[in-house]
Amino acid sequence: MDPDPVIVEYLDHLRYERGMSPNTVTSYGRDLGRYQASLADRATGVLSAGEADVEAYFAGPGGAGATATVARRVASLRGLYGYLVREELVKVDPTARLRTPKRGRDLPHVLSVEEVLALLARVAPTGPLGERDLAMFELLYGCGLRASELLGLRDGDVDLEGGLVRCVGKGDKERIVPMGGAATEALGRYLRDGRRTLQHGRRRPELFLNARGGALTRQGLDYLLRRYLRKAGLLGRASTHTFRHSFATHLLAGGADLRSVQEMLGHANVATTQLYTHVTVEHLREVFLETHPRARKRQGARDADSGEEPAAEDGPA
Repeated sequence: MDPDPVIVEYLDHLRYERGMSPNTVTSYGRDLGRYQASLADRATGVLSAGEADVEAYFAGPGGAGATATVARRVASLRGLYGYLVREELVKVDPTARLRTPKRGRDLPHVLSVEEVLALLARVAPTGPLGERDLAMFELLYGCGLRASELLGLRDGDVDLEGGLVRCVGKGDKERIVPMGGAATEALGRYLRDGRRTLQHGRRRPELFLNARGGALTRQGLDYLLRRYLRKAGLLGRASTHTFRHSFATHLLAGGADLRSVQEMLGHANVATTQLYTHVTVEHLREVFLETHPRARKRQGARDADSGEEPAAEDGPA
């Protein structure tokens, strides 16, 4: 089914006038395409749809999936009809009474420091592809980059001497992130040797290239990550974004202040960064319950209340 022209117009508005990221526009386009298909099943269209049609969509395919996904679908429809009302293409907004589902606080999954090191140890920097792969994963973890930011890097975006990388994040916002010694060393090796080989005598602006000399794609990056996760015995435990979560959590656990982490992640709102403090607190709570003697006594008391034999404690009789 060809997209409705008003949907195409709205997506162009988001892309060129609102400056939304390509990934966001693509997600909204996918959501609105499914909505259009739902309307077609009800023999109506975007401009003629009413409140009942919107409700039917969310009672069916629009309401399926994770809460965050449904919330995005709500946002995409509200945005579309808000635009159509402003452009006087519809008189009544059928999403006026639509409510965004409440989202629970889902703590991001992170890898432990040991798990990250185990994965990086599986990336042997031998040959141009190995040098490239180690540089990529060191940057993902060492700088907290999104996958799109990593793949969007150009050869002029890194300052090896200063240990800095310039990336463009959501909303085309540019930020400078420091690189640690491991990332700087891996990237320097790739730039000196591996990247020159992968260019095959041609000049390309993209920093990370595939074996044929073209720009590495998101699919290619995901494939490489799965391969190294399998080698490290961590398959299914991480995505490229997990490195970003781990970067922030490990910084905060090490004593970094929240504002600095916010700047390095490129979050517009510090409340987004605060989510990682909850991850750190959960980890501290686990350590406390497992190691503090008074925490163990409380566990023994609960065992006694339940009629179970409390676990024996180490120490003199």
